[in-house]
Amino acid sequence: MTRTTTGTFHPLDPLGADEFAQAAAVLAREHGVGDGWRFASIELAEPTKAEVVAFDASGTVPDRRAIVVCFDRRKNETYKALVSLTGDNVVSWQHIPDVQANFTVDEWEEADAFLRGHPDVIAALAKRGVTDMSRVFMDVWTYGDAVTPEKYKGRRLGWSDTWVRAAEGANPYAGPVNGLHCVIDVNSMELLEIEDTFSVERPEVMGEYVPRHIPERIRNSSTRAPLKPLDIVQSEGPSFTLDGNKLEWQNWSLRVGFNYREGMTLHAVTYNDHGRVRSIANRMSFAEMAVPYRDTSTDHYRRTAFDIGEWGIGFMTTSLTLGCDCLGEIRYLDAVLHDSKGEPYTIENAICIHEEDNAVLWKHVDHDAGTEVRRMRRLTVSTHVTVANYEYLVYWRFYQDGNIECEVRATGIMVVSHFPEGGEHPSGTLVDNRTYAPFHQHFLIARLDLDVDGTENTVYATETEMVPMGPDNPLGLALRQKNTPLRTELEGRQDFDWQSQRAWKVVNDNTTTGLGTAPAYKLVPGGAIPSMFDPASPIFQRTGAIGHTVWVTPNSPDERWPAGEFVNQSKDDHGLPEWTAADRPIENTDVVLWYTFGIHHIPRPEDWPIMPADTVSFWLKPVGFFDRNPALDVAPTPEACDHHHSHHEDSDD
Repeated sequence: MTRTTTGTFHPLDPLGADEFAQAAAVLAREHGVGDGWRFASIELAEPTKAEVVAFDASGTVPDRRAIVVCFDRRKNETYKALVSLTGDNVVSWQHIPDVQANFTVDEWEEADAFLRGHPDVIAALAKRGVTDMSRVFMDVWTYGDAVTPEKYKGRRLGWSDTWVRAAEGANPYAGPVNGLHCVIDVNSMELLEIEDTFSVERPEVMGEYVPRHIPERIRNSSTRAPLKPLDIVQSEGPSFTLDGNKLEWQNWSLRVGFNYREGMTLHAVTYNDHGRVRSIANRMSFAEMAVPYRDTSTDHYRRTAFDIGEWGIGFMTTSLTLGCDCLGEIRYLDAVLHDSKGEPYTIENAICIHEEDNAVLWKHVDHDAGTEVRRMRRLTVSTHVTVANYEYLVYWRFYQDGNIECEVRATGIMVVSHFPEGGEHPSGTLVDNRTYAPFHQHFLIARLDLDVDGTENTVYATETEMVPMGPDNPLGLALRQKNTPLRTELEGRQDFDWQSQRAWKVVNDNTTTGLGTAPAYKLVPGGAIPSMFDPASPIFQRTGAIGHTVWVTPNSPDERWPAGEFVNQSKDDHGLPEWTAADRPIENTDVVLWYTFGIHHIPRPEDWPIMPADTVSFWLKPVGFFDRNPALDVAPTPEACDHHHSHHEDSDD
């Protein structure tokens, strides 16, 4: 994400191209990081809250630093460095034994080219009748420790799926080569083994979605009438302002960040409450995404992806297109990242910012006073990520009534397998002729560093209870609200409860509103799904963070990754389960709320060959943060409504 001018600089700004190049150059000069090495990640070492406050108050610029993870391919050694860009020197340099850094895009692309050119792979495919290697795609996945072959442990490993396109430009994921997988050392690009375990005669399938590849019989049978244009015009431009990466709209202010691992991040979220600027969130992001496939077959037992920890959704972010991905009066932000040589590159239009009409904000019809209605306008900040076969579309939305919504849409193409005539597919859904898509889950973990009217907050579990019937409640009508403060980390391990409609409030007990209550923001859960793992499962052991809906921890700059910093080839979860075992106090302090949600995907035939977007979301809603509806002052839409129209006049409609 580029700074537009030097005058817009802020310490929270992501690294620019010159800073990526400088960090790589410093490590080359001081530690010989060059040929034979890869840069797995370079990101901003974000300033502390105190440093940001000092900069905002007096312009004091903190030391600009970068965190770098790199590895020596020849020695299979991983290093972590802290580089001062201000001082142009290495602050710290640490060898991290027995870990593997995240995979890089370069490794993924190089492994595909390497395998498609390997004579043994070519020969194995030829035995199956596949001879046109230009139509072959080798999709390389990472390993977890539990499924790593013992003889290869300690290496930087990848395993591959093999896919074949039916024609040039056709969908590769419609052509699985079942039972054929390669194991490779990604450091040396060495083919260690070809697992050729079984084969399935390919059935006739219709797995195409690009129009020119969809059979003519299907195209010609369509009865869908063309749509008329839907034009969104803001003749005077958008209502938000963007200064560098600072975004302001309708009392909201925030900063948009970006890094290789989390992709888009949001910082310094405040609301101007009638002249009083009030803090709501210091930082919000997605910190992990785990996608376990729940099929023990040969083709799928290794298939558990950590798209954030193993790959980085920043690296997977794609450019957005006006009229397709975003509609209306758009402003874009570019993102700057680096390749495995440390050389910077730009993802153009990585983040889309625009306003959306969203029906009615509030309305009432009074038979004496007439009708008052306000249209709802929302500000949307979005980014799209392509992780091999899947797309994840992330939307953070800010509303005029103080609400924040986070929505994730999953689309793309499902992984499928063919099976023989009369065969079974107990852990998947039939989606085409002798073709099934495995059951799987998408777990997302949001890291929510809320600062509600300040940094000292307490999280409360809030539940609704039925009052027992009795003399004071003879009709059984009464409900009561139970608010339980979470005082330690073990108490902060929380699960969704449909029966009690459990939610969680982040409360500032050190101040009161005009009504005399403590201001709060509530996490309203959506898309909460259970892990459905035996606790002894080795898959669950490396992703225990999905074992609870909510975790609460004291804020620590070293605790960023809920399944651990080095997830690739991991055995145990060195994140939330390990941190919270200390049972530290979390009452009236700077806390982080971790929210686990996602999609329990039992595939449908309607998800094939390309999946309509499946949508999940959660909300952050003010609860006693304001004294009344903060959207009372939203102006009516000029000349759009007759505010004295009565429903009696609609009788002939």
